[in-house]
Amino acid sequence: MHFLWWIIVGLIAGWLTGKIMKGGGYGVLMDIIVGIAGAIIGGYLMRAFGFAGQGGLIYTIFVAVIGAVLLTAVLRMFNR
Repeated sequence: MHFLWWIIVGLIAGWLTGKIMKGGGYGVLMDIIVGIAGAIIGGYLMRAFGFAGQGGLIYTIFVAVIGAVLLTAVLRMFNR
């Protein structure tokens, strides 16, 4: 069940990141991967700044989008 949860959050976070970063995205599968990686990065950063990791679906998506936006910005810097 957790695996399905990660895919759903990754898909939503990847799609939102594509909208925020004004890009065409990387495709559905890569958007999910970027969203999941963003959730991991965002979770790490939030814990490093002292925020608790409890908040439900909205908090999880918010953290994943923050991480995915940062990851996308770094990926775009290296792809240019």
